[in-house]
Amino acid sequence: MANGNIFKHWPTMLLGLAVSAILLIAVFSFQLNETESAVVTTFGRPAQITEPGLHFRWPFPFQKIYRFDHRVRCYEGSSGKLEETMTGDGHNLLVGIYVNFKIKDVVKFFVTFEDVTRAEDQLNSLMRGAKNTAFGLYRVNQIVNTNPKEMRLVEIQDRIKNDLIRQTKDYGIEILSVGINTINVPKTVSEKVFARMIAERKRVADKYIAEGESEASKIRINADSAKVIKLADAEAKAKEIRAKGDAEAAKYYAVFKKNPELAKFLRKLDALRAIMAGRTTIVVDTNTAPFDLLKQGAETLKKTAK
Repeated sequence: MANGNIFKHWPTMLLGLAVSAILLIAVFSFQLNETESAVVTTFGRPAQITEPGLHFRWPFPFQKIYRFDHRVRCYEGSSGKLEETMTGDGHNLLVGIYVNFKIKDVVKFFVTFEDVTRAEDQLNSLMRGAKNTAFGLYRVNQIVNTNPKEMRLVEIQDRIKNDLIRQTKDYGIEILSVGINTINVPKTVSEKVFARMIAERKRVADKYIAEGESEASKIRINADSAKVIKLADAEAKAKEIRAKGDAEAAKYYAVFKKNPELAKFLRKLDALRAIMAGRTTIVVDTNTAPFDLLKQGAETLKKTAK
Protein backbone atom coordinates (compact mmCIF):
# COMPACT_ATOMS: atom_id res chain seq x y z
CA MET A 1 0.00 0.00 0.00
CA ALA A 2 2.88 2.33 0.88
CA ASN A 3 4.70 1.47 -2.36
CA GLY A 4 1.55 2.30 -4.29
CA ASN A 5 1.38 5.71 -2.70
CA ILE A 6 5.02 6.38 -3.66
CA PHE A 7 4.39 5.53 -7.32
CA LYS A 8 1.28 7.63 -7.20
CA HIS A 9 3.33 10.80 -6.35
CA TRP A 10 6.15 10.18 -8.87
CA PRO A 11 4.95 12.82 -11.39
CA THR A 12 4.99 15.46 -8.67
CA MET A 13 8.43 14.37 -7.52
CA LEU A 14 9.78 14.41 -11.09
CA LEU A 15 8.36 17.88 -11.65
CA GLY A 16 9.98 19.03 -8.41
CA LEU A 17 13.31 17.54 -9.49
CA ALA A 18 13.04 19.28 -12.89
CA VAL A 19 12.26 22.63 -11.30
CA SER A 20 15.15 22.16 -8.86
CA ALA A 21 17.50 21.33 -11.73
CA ILE A 22 16.40 24.41 -13.65
CA LEU A 23 16.91 26.57 -10.55
CA LEU A 24 20.36 25.08 -9.98
CA ILE A 25 21.31 25.70 -13.60
CA ALA A 26 20.04 29.29 -13.38
CA VAL A 27 21.98 29.85 -10.15
CA PHE A 28 25.22 28.13 -11.18
CA SER A 29 25.42 29.10 -14.89
CA PHE A 30 24.79 31.93 -17.31
CA GLN A 31 24.24 32.27 -21.07
CA LEU A 32 26.42 34.53 -23.23
CA ASN A 33 25.26 35.69 -26.68
CA GLU A 34 27.53 36.04 -29.71
CA THR A 35 27.35 39.85 -29.50
CA GLU A 36 28.34 39.94 -25.83
CA SER A 37 31.43 39.75 -23.68
CA ALA A 38 31.30 39.29 -19.93
CA VAL A 39 33.37 40.12 -16.87
CA VAL A 40 33.04 37.66 -14.02
CA THR A 41 34.23 39.01 -10.66
CA THR A 42 35.25 36.49 -8.01
CA PHE A 43 35.39 38.32 -4.67
CA GLY A 44 35.99 41.51 -6.69
CA ARG A 45 38.71 40.12 -8.99
CA PRO A 46 37.62 40.43 -12.65
CA ALA A 47 38.03 37.79 -15.34
CA GLN A 48 37.04 38.02 -19.00
CA ILE A 49 34.75 35.62 -20.86
CA THR A 50 34.14 36.17 -24.57
CA GLU A 51 33.06 32.73 -25.81
CA PRO A 52 29.29 32.55 -26.48
CA GLY A 53 27.27 29.75 -24.90
CA LEU A 54 26.55 28.36 -21.43
CA HIS A 55 29.15 29.03 -18.69
CA PHE A 56 29.45 27.81 -15.09
CA ARG A 57 29.38 30.34 -12.24
CA TRP A 58 29.21 30.51 -8.47
CA PRO A 59 26.17 32.32 -7.10
CA PHE A 60 26.27 35.78 -5.58
CA PRO A 61 28.12 36.92 -3.48
CA PHE A 62 30.93 34.61 -4.62
CA GLN A 63 30.77 35.72 -8.24
CA LYS A 64 28.99 38.49 -10.12
CA ILE A 65 28.41 38.77 -13.88
CA TYR A 66 28.70 41.99 -15.90
CA ARG A 67 27.64 41.81 -19.54
CA PHE A 68 28.83 44.16 -22.28
CA ASP A 69 27.85 44.45 -25.93
CA HIS A 70 31.02 44.39 -28.02
CA ARG A 71 29.33 45.57 -31.25
CA VAL A 72 30.14 48.97 -32.75
CA ARG A 73 28.43 51.87 -30.99
CA CYS A 74 27.73 55.26 -32.61
CA TYR A 75 27.88 58.04 -30.02
CA GLU A 76 27.02 61.66 -30.83
CA GLY A 77 27.67 63.09 -27.38
CA SER A 78 25.24 64.33 -24.76
CA SER A 79 25.95 67.77 -23.30
CA GLY A 80 27.54 69.95 -25.95
CA LYS A 81 26.19 67.72 -28.68
CA LEU A 82 25.77 70.84 -30.84
CA GLU A 83 27.62 73.84 -29.49
CA GLU A 84 29.55 76.86 -30.68
CA THR A 85 33.13 76.07 -31.62
CA MET A 86 35.77 78.74 -32.23
CA THR A 87 37.78 78.62 -35.46
CA GLY A 88 41.40 79.66 -35.79
CA ASP A 89 40.47 83.07 -37.18
CA GLY A 90 38.02 83.88 -34.40
CA HIS A 91 34.65 82.83 -35.86
CA ASN A 92 32.04 80.74 -34.03
CA LEU A 93 30.44 77.74 -35.74
CA LEU A 94 27.78 75.36 -34.45
CA VAL A 95 29.46 71.96 -34.78
CA GLY A 96 28.29 68.44 -33.99
CA ILE A 97 30.39 65.29 -34.30
CA TYR A 98 29.93 61.55 -33.77
CA VAL A 99 32.28 58.73 -32.80
CA ASN A 100 32.06 55.06 -33.75
CA PHE A 101 33.72 52.86 -31.11
CA LYS A 102 33.56 49.40 -29.59
CA ILE A 103 34.74 47.68 -26.43
CA LYS A 104 38.04 45.98 -27.23
CA ASP A 105 39.35 44.94 -23.78
CA VAL A 106 36.34 44.21 -21.61
CA VAL A 107 38.31 43.82 -18.36
CA LYS A 108 40.17 47.11 -18.81
CA PHE A 109 36.88 48.77 -19.76
CA PHE A 110 35.16 47.36 -16.66
CA VAL A 111 37.96 48.38 -14.31
CA THR A 112 38.01 51.91 -15.76
CA PHE A 113 34.30 52.63 -16.10
CA GLU A 114 32.28 49.62 -14.85
CA ASP A 115 29.43 50.45 -17.26
CA VAL A 116 28.81 52.06 -20.69
CA THR A 117 27.03 55.12 -19.29
CA ARG A 118 30.09 56.27 -17.37
CA ALA A 119 32.30 55.51 -20.35
CA GLU A 120 30.20 57.66 -22.68
CA ASP A 121 30.13 60.49 -20.15
CA GLN A 122 33.92 60.49 -20.15
CA LEU A 123 34.03 60.12 -23.95
CA ASN A 124 31.67 63.10 -24.29
CA SER A 125 34.17 65.34 -22.46
CA LEU A 126 37.05 64.06 -24.59
CA MET A 127 35.06 64.63 -27.79
CA ARG A 128 34.32 68.25 -26.88
CA GLY A 129 37.97 68.96 -26.09
CA ALA A 130 39.29 67.25 -29.24
CA LYS A 131 36.68 69.00 -31.38
CA ASN A 132 37.50 72.45 -30.02
CA THR A 133 41.23 71.85 -30.41
CA ALA A 134 40.97 70.61 -33.99
CA PHE A 135 38.62 73.34 -35.24
CA GLY A 136 40.78 75.97 -33.54
CA LEU A 137 43.62 75.13 -35.94
CA TYR A 138 41.68 76.04 -39.11
CA ARG A 139 40.18 79.18 -40.61
CA VAL A 140 36.46 79.41 -41.29
CA ASN A 141 37.00 79.40 -45.09
CA GLN A 142 38.69 76.00 -44.70
CA ILE A 143 35.49 74.68 -43.10
CA VAL A 144 32.72 76.51 -45.00
CA ASN A 145 33.55 77.11 -48.65
CA THR A 146 31.99 76.72 -52.10
CA ASN A 147 35.28 75.32 -53.41
CA PRO A 148 35.79 71.72 -52.20
CA LYS A 149 39.57 72.02 -52.72
CA GLU A 150 39.75 74.71 -50.02
CA MET A 151 37.90 72.65 -47.39
CA ARG A 152 39.83 70.67 -44.72
CA LEU A 153 37.02 68.71 -43.05
CA VAL A 154 38.71 65.34 -43.61
CA GLU A 155 41.88 66.62 -41.94
CA ILE A 156 39.83 67.91 -39.00
CA GLN A 157 38.08 64.53 -38.60
CA ASP A 158 41.45 62.74 -38.67
CA ARG A 159 42.86 65.10 -36.05
CA ILE A 160 39.91 64.50 -33.72
CA LYS A 161 40.15 60.73 -34.24
CA ASN A 162 43.90 60.60 -33.54
CA ASP A 163 43.45 62.77 -30.46
CA LEU A 164 40.71 60.48 -29.09
CA ILE A 165 42.74 57.34 -29.85
CA ARG A 166 45.65 58.80 -27.88
CA GLN A 167 43.48 59.75 -24.90
CA THR A 168 41.51 56.48 -24.73
CA LYS A 169 44.35 54.01 -25.24
CA ASP A 170 44.01 52.81 -21.60
CA TYR A 171 40.21 52.72 -21.55
CA GLY A 172 39.72 49.34 -23.24
CA ILE A 173 37.82 50.85 -26.18
CA GLU A 174 38.76 51.17 -29.84
CA ILE A 175 37.95 54.39 -31.74
CA LEU A 176 36.99 53.28 -35.24
CA SER A 177 35.99 56.54 -36.92
CA VAL A 178 35.04 60.14 -36.26
CA GLY A 179 32.66 62.18 -38.42
CA ILE A 180 31.22 65.68 -38.57
CA ASN A 181 27.44 65.48 -38.88
CA THR A 182 26.48 69.14 -38.37
CA ILE A 183 28.04 72.49 -39.24
CA ASN A 184 25.83 75.57 -38.86
CA VAL A 185 26.78 79.22 -39.02
CA PRO A 186 25.23 81.54 -36.39
CA LYS A 187 23.40 84.53 -37.81
CA THR A 188 26.01 86.91 -36.44
CA VAL A 189 28.66 85.08 -38.42
CA SER A 190 26.69 84.01 -41.49
CA GLU A 191 26.44 87.56 -42.87
CA LYS A 192 30.21 87.96 -42.71
CA VAL A 193 30.74 84.49 -44.20
CA PHE A 194 28.32 85.14 -47.04
CA ALA A 195 29.85 88.56 -47.70
CA ARG A 196 33.30 86.98 -47.85
CA MET A 197 32.06 84.20 -50.15
CA ILE A 198 30.42 86.78 -52.44
CA ALA A 199 33.64 88.79 -52.48
CA GLU A 200 35.63 85.67 -53.35
CA ARG A 201 33.22 84.76 -56.16
CA LYS A 202 33.37 88.36 -57.45
CA ARG A 203 37.16 88.29 -57.34
CA VAL A 204 37.20 85.07 -59.34
CA ALA A 205 34.62 86.48 -61.79
CA ASP A 206 36.65 89.69 -62.21
CA LYS A 207 39.74 87.59 -62.87
CA TYR A 208 37.98 85.61 -65.60
CA ILE A 209 36.51 88.80 -67.10
CA ALA A 210 39.95 90.44 -67.18
CA GLU A 211 41.48 87.34 -68.75
CA GLY A 212 38.66 87.29 -71.34
CA GLU A 213 39.10 90.95 -72.18
CA SER A 214 42.85 90.49 -72.50
CA GLU A 215 42.36 87.50 -74.79
CA ALA A 216 39.77 89.41 -76.84
CA SER A 217 42.19 92.35 -77.19
CA LYS A 218 44.91 89.99 -78.41
CA ILE A 219 42.51 88.46 -80.93
CA ARG A 220 41.46 91.91 -82.20
CA ILE A 221 45.09 93.06 -82.49
CA ASN A 222 46.04 89.88 -84.36
CA ALA A 223 42.99 90.24 -86.63
CA ASP A 224 43.81 93.89 -87.37
CA SER A 225 47.43 93.00 -88.09
CA ALA A 226 46.35 90.17 -90.38
CA LYS A 227 43.89 92.53 -92.14
CA VAL A 228 46.59 95.14 -92.74
CA ILE A 229 48.97 92.51 -94.08
CA LYS A 230 46.31 91.00 -96.37
CA LEU A 231 45.23 94.45 -97.64
CA ALA A 232 48.85 95.36 -98.33
CA ASP A 233 49.36 92.06 -100.15
CA ALA A 234 46.15 92.60 -102.15
CA GLU A 235 47.12 96.17 -103.01
CA ALA A 236 50.54 95.04 -104.14
CA LYS A 237 48.96 92.26 -106.21
CA ALA A 238 46.47 94.72 -107.73
CA LYS A 239 49.25 97.10 -108.64
CA GLU A 240 51.16 94.24 -110.23
CA ILE A 241 48.09 93.20 -112.24
CA ARG A 242 47.40 96.80 -113.27
CA ALA A 243 51.00 97.21 -114.36
CA LYS A 244 50.78 94.06 -116.49
CA GLY A 245 47.46 95.25 -117.93
CA ASP A 246 48.91 98.65 -118.71
CA ALA A 247 51.89 96.99 -120.38
CA GLU A 248 49.60 94.83 -122.51
CA ALA A 249 47.33 97.75 -123.28
CA ALA A 250 50.31 99.84 -124.33
CA LYS A 251 50.91 97.40 -127.20
CA TYR A 252 47.40 97.96 -128.49
CA TYR A 253 47.64 101.68 -127.93
CA ALA A 254 50.69 101.70 -130.15
CA VAL A 255 48.68 100.02 -132.94
CA PHE A 256 45.77 102.38 -132.40
CA LYS A 257 48.14 105.33 -132.53
CA LYS A 258 49.25 104.24 -135.99
CA ASN A 259 45.64 103.80 -137.16
CA PRO A 260 43.23 106.04 -135.20
CA GLU A 261 40.33 105.19 -137.50
CA LEU A 262 40.76 101.49 -136.70
CA ALA A 263 40.80 102.29 -132.99
CA LYS A 264 37.64 104.34 -133.28
CA PHE A 265 35.97 101.56 -135.27
CA LEU A 266 36.88 98.89 -132.72
CA ARG A 267 35.64 101.00 -129.84
CA LYS A 268 32.30 101.49 -131.60
CA LEU A 269 32.03 97.73 -132.15
CA ASP A 270 32.65 97.09 -128.47
CA ALA A 271 29.94 99.60 -127.58
CA LEU A 272 27.45 98.02 -130.00
CA ARG A 273 28.26 94.55 -128.71
CA ALA A 274 27.50 95.66 -125.16
CA ILE A 275 24.25 97.42 -126.13
CA MET A 276 22.99 94.62 -128.36
CA ALA A 277 23.93 91.80 -126.04
CA GLY A 278 20.27 90.72 -125.64
CA ARG A 279 17.10 91.14 -127.58
CA THR A 280 16.89 94.91 -127.79
CA THR A 281 14.58 97.19 -129.72
CA ILE A 282 15.70 100.81 -129.94
CA VAL A 283 14.92 103.80 -132.07
CA VAL A 284 17.94 106.07 -132.53
CA ASP A 285 19.51 108.39 -134.99
CA THR A 286 21.95 106.43 -137.13
CA ASN A 287 24.19 109.44 -137.28
CA THR A 288 24.90 109.03 -133.56
CA ALA A 289 27.93 106.95 -132.54
CA PRO A 290 28.20 104.07 -132.33
CA PHE A 291 25.02 103.46 -134.29
CA ASP A 292 26.53 105.22 -137.34
CA LEU A 293 28.28 101.90 -138.00
CA LEU A 294 24.89 100.42 -138.80
CA LYS A 295 24.32 103.16 -141.35
CA GLN A 296 27.75 102.62 -142.86
CA GLY A 297 27.13 98.89 -142.96
CA ALA A 298 23.82 99.37 -144.75
CA GLU A 299 25.41 101.68 -147.35
CA THR A 300 28.18 99.16 -147.91
CA LEU A 301 25.61 96.40 -148.50
CA LYS A 302 23.80 98.56 -151.02
CA LYS A 303 27.00 99.24 -152.94
CA THR A 304 27.80 95.56 -152.95
CA ALA A 305 24.31 94.70 -154.20
CA LYS A 306 24.65 97.09 -157.11
